[in-house]
Amino acid sequence: MGTQVLPTRLFLLLIAGPTACAAQQPAAERNATCIVNRIADGDSFRCNDGRRIRLIGIDSPEGQQLFGPSARAALLKLIPAGTLVRLEPDVRFNDQYGRSLAYVWSGPTLVNEAMVRDGWAVLYTVPPNVKYAERLGRAQKEARARGAGLWSQNGFNCLPSDFRRKRCLN
Repeated sequence: MGTQVLPTRLFLLLIAGPTACAAQQPAAERNATCIVNRIADGDSFRCNDGRRIRLIGIDSPEGQQLFGPSARAALLKLIPAGTLVRLEPDVRFNDQYGRSLAYVWSGPTLVNEAMVRDGWAVLYTVPPNVKYAERLGRAQKEARARGAGLWSQNGFNCLPSDFRRKRCLN
């Protein structure tokens, strides 16, 4: 019976312990909670530790849009400064601006879904992050049918993505 040779990387991980594995995981997985520091707009905020978080699967009016301040206020009401939230990553962990992408949970509430269900954001699916796309789509259909939030004020006549591309006037 001969000795078994372990691949170098596996051997190093075994002797280094769990911290070596954790160092290779994205920050969203290693540090799955944060305390909300400041709400930037209706779909992003900053944690006390400086991380910038972008809510996956939703898009809310930009700050310069007519209803941007209303969307920001709605997110602030759901997760005011000082709130401990859980960050759930999907396949892609960061966007092109260096923000951590996450589904945000405040207790049992999926904040991304609540923003859509209450009519302050729309579904914005960017593959491969599609884990809750169907759930968010159902929330949007419900919000639109009820005339919730901005749906009651024609607040989505210019979608945030169109506004960013300068395709509308407001």
